[in-house]
Amino acid sequence: MSAAVLPKHVAAVLKCQKNPLRALEIFNSVKKEDGFNHNLSTYKCMVEKLGCYGEFNEMEGVIEKARQKIDNKMLEGVYITAIRSYGKKGKVQEAVDVFEKMEFFNCQPSVHSYNTIMNVLVEHGFFKQSHKVYMRMLEKGISPDVYTFTIRIKSFCRTNRPHVALRLLNNMPDQGCKFNAVAYCTVVGGFYEVNCRVEACELFDEMLRLGITPDVTTFNKLICMLCKKGDVQESERLLNKIMKRGVFPNLFTCNVLMQGLSERGQLNEAARMLETLNKEGLNADVVTYNTLICGLCKHSKVAEAESYLHKMVNSGFEPDAFTYNTIIGAYCKLGMIQKADRILNNAVFKGFVPDEFTFCSLIYGLCQDGDFNRAKSLFNEAAGKGMKCNVILYNTLIKGMCQQGLILEALKLMTEMPENGCRPDTWTYNLIIKGLCKMGCVSDASNILNVAVAKGTLPDIFTFNTLIDGYCKQSKLADAIEILNTMWDHDVVPDVITYNTMLDGLCKLKTSYDVMETFKVMVEKGCVPNIITYNILIESLCKSRKFMKALDLLEDIQSKGLIPDTVTFGTLINGFCENEDLEGAYELFRRMKTQYNCSHTTATYNILISAFAKKLKMDIAEKLFLEMSECGCSPDNYTYRCMIDGFCKVDNSELGYKFLLDNMAKEFLPSKETAGRVINCLCVKNRLLEAVGIIHLMVQKGVVPDVVHTIFEADKKDVAAPKIVVEDLLKKNHITYYAYELLYDGIRDKKVLKKLSVQKIFYH
Repeated sequence: MSAAVLPKHVAAVLKCQKNPLRALEIFNSVKKEDGFNHNLSTYKCMVEKLGCYGEFNEMEGVIEKARQKIDNKMLEGVYITAIRSYGKKGKVQEAVDVFEKMEFFNCQPSVHSYNTIMNVLVEHGFFKQSHKVYMRMLEKGISPDVYTFTIRIKSFCRTNRPHVALRLLNNMPDQGCKFNAVAYCTVVGGFYEVNCRVEACELFDEMLRLGITPDVTTFNKLICMLCKKGDVQESERLLNKIMKRGVFPNLFTCNVLMQGLSERGQLNEAARMLETLNKEGLNADVVTYNTLICGLCKHSKVAEAESYLHKMVNSGFEPDAFTYNTIIGAYCKLGMIQKADRILNNAVFKGFVPDEFTFCSLIYGLCQDGDFNRAKSLFNEAAGKGMKCNVILYNTLIKGMCQQGLILEALKLMTEMPENGCRPDTWTYNLIIKGLCKMGCVSDASNILNVAVAKGTLPDIFTFNTLIDGYCKQSKLADAIEILNTMWDHDVVPDVITYNTMLDGLCKLKTSYDVMETFKVMVEKGCVPNIITYNILIESLCKSRKFMKALDLLEDIQSKGLIPDTVTFGTLINGFCENEDLEGAYELFRRMKTQYNCSHTTATYNILISAFAKKLKMDIAEKLFLEMSECGCSPDNYTYRCMIDGFCKVDNSELGYKFLLDNMAKEFLPSKETAGRVINCLCVKNRLLEAVGIIHLMVQKGVVPDVVHTIFEADKKDVAAPKIVVEDLLKKNHITYYAYELLYDGIRDKKVLKKLSVQKIFYH
C-alpha cells in the first residue's frame, strides 16, 4: 500500500465494510505501512463499526490502542461512540463503565458525554440513575444544553409526569436554550400517553403557532406512539396539520399508520393505504407488505394475506422469513395445515430455509390437528436439518401434547430432553404443571414443582399461580394457601393474579369476612388491586347481603383511579334483585350510564328483565326489552325466555306466543320448557291452531328428542316427529295432560294441518 494513503481514505473504506471483523483486518493491516498512523477519525470509525455489530471485545481492544497512541483528552468522541454502541445493544452497565473510566484515563466528560449516558439510562428505564448523573453534572459546573433538557423531558414523560415535563419545557428559554420540535413532540406524546388529549392538542397547536414545525422523523416518533395506543384517527389529524406547513409523510409514516389501522382491525383502510401509496409518490417496500399481511393474519384473514403475498412477488419484492412465517403460522393456528404446507413448499422452492419459528408453527398446528405422529416426525426433521433440538422446539411439542390431554407423552418427552443435551427450563415445567392441573391432577403438578426445584430450575409467578388456581378450583383452599406461603421462600412475589385467584376461591367457599381479610393482606404486601379484585369483593359482599358496603366500594374503585365495568354493575344489580330491591337495582342501572358512563350490555338488561318478569311486572320488563334493542343491545335466547315465561305467568298468551315466534324467527332455539309454557296458555284459550303450529315449528327447527334424528325416511319423519315431540313434552311435565289431549288429536287433524299449510309462510 502506498504511503499516500490518508486516514480519511481508510475511514471511508472501513465505513463501506459490512463485515466488522474484515474491517478490523484492514484497520490492523494499514498501520503496518510506512508513514501511516491512525488518527482520531479512523479509531472512532473502527469503534463505531465494531460496536454496531456487537463485537465488543474487539472494540475494547481498539479503544485501548487509541489510548496508547492518542492524547486521552481528545478521545471523548471515541468514548461517546462506545457508550452509544453498548446502549443500543442493551448493555447498560458496560455503557456506564465506559463513562466512569473516562476521568480515570484523564478524559474529562463534557455535556455531550453526560447527555449520551443519561439518554442510555432513560431509554432503558433507569430514570433515578439518570437523575443522579444530571445532578453530578451540575455539581461539576457543567451547564446543561438543549439536548440535556430534551432527555430530561423524555424521562419525565416516560414516568407519566408530562405536567412536570411541560414546566421544564417552558423553563428552557430562561436557561438559554431555544424551544425545539423534539422537546415539544416529546411532551405532546407524554400527554397522549396518559390520555390527557386536550393538553396534548393545545400544546401541539402552540408549537405550530410559534413556527416550530417537526421534521418527518420527529413526527414519526409521535404518531408511532399514538398508533401503538390504537389512536390512528388522531395521528391522521396531526398529520394533516403538519402537511399544511409543508412537511409530508415518508414511507415509514405510512407503514406506521398502516400498522395502527391493522391493529384496530381496520384492514380495508390499511389495504386502501397500500393501493394509494404510488399516487402519493411513495413506493411500498417489503415492510409495507409485511405490515398488511401481519394485520390480516392476526384477524384470521389468511387467504387475503396470501393474496398480498402474490401481489408482493408480482411487484418485484422478495418475501422474507417474516412474510412466510407469518402466513404459515396463521394457517397453522386455524388448523389449515395443508395450506401451510403448500406455502412452505413454494417458499422452499424459491430458496427459503425453514427456521425455528417455521418448525414451531407447524409442530403446534399438527398437535392441534391431532396429528402427533407427523408432529414428532417434523420435530425429528428439524434436528436432521442441523437445527439443534433446543428447548423452544421441545416446549412447542410439549405444549401441543398437554393441550390435547396427552400428559403422559408430554412427561415422557420432558424426561428425554437431558439425554439429547437439552435441559427443561421453567416454561417446560410450567406447561406440564398447567396440563396436569387442567386434568385435575393438582397434587401431581405440585410434585412436578418439587422435582423442578430439586433439579435447580426455579419456578416463576406463572408456576405458582397455576397451582393456586388448580387447588382453588378443587376447593382445597388450605393447599392453595400453603402454595401462596411457599412463594416467598422462592423469592417470588405474589401478584394481583395470585391474590385474585385466592379471593375468588374464598368468595365461593368462605364468608365475606375471610375475603376482606385476605384483601387487607394483599394491600399490606404492596400488591395493587385491579378492577377484577374489586368485582370479587363486591360479589362476596352481595352474597353476604351486605349491599351498602358493596355499593360503597364503587367510590373506592374511582378513588383508586380504576373504572367500574359491566361486571361490577352486573354483580351489584343482581345483588339488589336477589334481595328483592328492584327499585334500587333499577336506580343503579340508570346511574350506570348517566353517572359512571358505563354502557349497558345484553347481560345487564337480562338481569333486570329477569327480575321484573319474576315479579310479574311485565310492563317494565317489556319497556326494558324495547329499550335494549334501541340501545344496540340485541336480545338473546335468555332474554326471550324471561319475557315468554313472564307473559305466560300473567296469562298474556298473545304476547307470549308473539315473543316465541320472534325468538324462533331469529334462529334462537327455545327450551322445551319455554315452548311448553306457551302451548299450555294457548290450549287453555282453545287456540289449538297456534299450539299445533308451535309443535311443527319445533320439528322444523330441530327442538326434538334425539330419537327423531334416527328416522331417516322423510315421509315417516313428518308424521312421527310431531307425535314424539308432544309425548316428550308430557313425559317431562312441560305441558299439561289437557294440552296433551288437544294436541294429540290436533297434530293429526287434517283441517288443522290444512290451515297450517296455508299459513306456512308465516311460520317460516
